[in-house]
Amino acid sequence: MQQPPMLPIDLTAVVAVFMGTLIVLIPVAGATVRFAIKPITEAMAKMKESQGTAQQMALIQQRMELMEHQFGAMESEVHRITEVAEFTAQLKSPEK
Repeated sequence: MQQPPMLPIDLTAVVAVFMGTLIVLIPVAGATVRFAIKPITEAMAKMKESQGTAQQMALIQQRMELMEHQFGAMESEVHRITEVAEFTAQLKSPEK
C-alpha cells in the first residue's frame, strides 16, 4: 500500500489565515466577555452596597438606642431637679 503523497505546508499561508481569523475573533470575544461580565459586576456592586447599607443601619440603630437611653436619663434628672426645686420653694415659703 502506498500512502497518499504529502503536500508541502505553506507556513506563511497558515500563519496569515490564523492572524486574519484572530483579527476578527479578538474584538468579538472582547465584546462578548464585556456583555457577559457586566451584569455580574453590577450584581456584585449592589451586593456590596447593600452590605454597607446594612452596616450603616445597624450603626444608626445603635446610636438611636444610646440617644434614647440618654434622653431617659435626662428626663429622670429633670424630674428630680423639679422635685428639689419644689421642696426648696416649700422650705423658703413662710409657714401659714
